[in-house]
Amino acid sequence: MTLIINGEARVFQTTLTLQTLLTKLGLDGKPVVVELNQEALAPSEFPNLDLADGDQLEIITIAAGG
Repeated sequence: MTLIINGEARVFQTTLTLQTLLTKLGLDGKPVVVELNQEALAPSEFPNLDLADGDQLEIITIAAGG
C-alpha cells in the first residue's frame, strides 16, 4: 500500500489504521493534527479509520514553545 504523507510517497506492506500508522511513525500519544484527503479528522477517529492505497495525509505535530 502506498500512502502520500506530507507530500512524500511511503510504501507499507500491509493495510493500516491511522492509529497504527501514527505508531509506526513514532507519533503515538503525541498531539497531532491529521488531514486525510483534505478533510480534518478528530482524534477519536484514528483507531478505527482504515487507510486505503493512495490516501493522502498531512500530519502536523503540535509543540508548545516557551
